Amino acid sequence: MPRSTVMLFLLIVLLLNSHETFGRRGRGRGKTRSRVQIGLPITGKYRDPESDQYYNNHNGAKILLASHFDLEYVLGHKIAFLCVARGNPRPHITWFKDGAEIYTHLYLHVHEWQIGTDKVKSKLEIDPATQMDAGVYECTADNMYSIDRRSFKTDFSIAFD
Repeated sequence: MPRSTVMLFLLIVLLLNSHETFGRRGRGRGKTRSRVQIGLPITGKYRDPESDQYYNNHNGAKILLASHFDLEYVLGHKIAFLCVARGNPRPHITWFKDGAEIYTHLYLHVHEWQIGTDKVKSKLEIDPATQMDAGVYECTADNMYSIDRRSFKTDFSIAFD
């Protein structure tokens, strides 16, 4: 193959990948949000000290402990995710699946424990797990100073006895 054809092919592949990454930005599906999408400058530094102090406030919500990122569950068994956050005031934890907020139902339970004056522990349990429970789950801790997120990817496997 001529070199120009190879270069054209590589350019097309790069353009398609960039469209896939940036084309879904507003819909909230698929990929999780990157640091760029939540407002952190590319350089990692803010323009002025006031912005840095505001966004890196030591009282802001911070997730201390979270479940493993990639989970494979067995159909019919229990799925459990854990999220522990700290902040002052105490953060509020919200759970999402594939970008949509999760509300409790018959097979899904959210347990929450307030620990001390600045800590909260939240546990999401799905029992029994079905094929529809596969996806990307997200734990979001927020208070008046900041937001912190952790994502968990799940997929099912079938257990043969």
